[in-house]
Amino acid sequence: MDLVRALAPVSLLRSVSSLGLSLTRHVLPPAKARPFKICTHNRCRRRGVVATSLDDLVSKTAGVFLLTCHLVTLVLEEDGTVVDTEAFFQSLPANTQLMVLERGQKWTQSKGLPRFRRRRRNKIARLCFDLYKDDPDDFIGCLTIRASLYDAYTLSYDIRFTRAEETVKSILRCLTYVSQATGHLLLCGSSCLLQYVGEDD
Repeated sequence: MDLVRALAPVSLLRSVSSLGLSLTRHVLPPAKARPFKICTHNRCRRRGVVATSLDDLVSKTAGVFLLTCHLVTLVLEEDGTVVDTEAFFQSLPANTQLMVLERGQKWTQSKGLPRFRRRRRNKIARLCFDLYKDDPDDFIGCLTIRASLYDAYTLSYDIRFTRAEETVKSILRCLTYVSQATGHLLLCGSSCLLQYVGEDD
């Protein structure tokens, strides 16, 4: 050790030791397994595959679709970008949609949604009435009206009726107003008729 110190300056030894420390600090942790969604070139068959590396994904994809590993290419389903390096593979997020291509096959843009992803629209609109009680002492309860269009747009309205006494009071109050208005109309009508009849005499 004394011989090494005598031949090499102290600054060189410090830089070498710091280089050794920096190398040990930047060791990457082992890659975690991530899920990927793989489809064939015509998008008819889809499978989920979990892999830690690009080679692992290629071998598992070839096994799932019964293909030869050496003749397989993986591309992004959305734009056809080839996934051929480990660094690019590690940058992909989980659940990325990939397409497996055999020799001679080319990526094509999707023509709308595939058959299995299209929503079947058998019903145009649906209207539901749901009558329920929050409290057993309620007179009528609550009414929920729910309307949906193409199973995509939904509108819901909840009508809550009050207790029986308050409901009866409000009904009687409405009947009182209606009877008062009817009485006023009858009085006005009869006075107009009396004036009309009085003018004829």
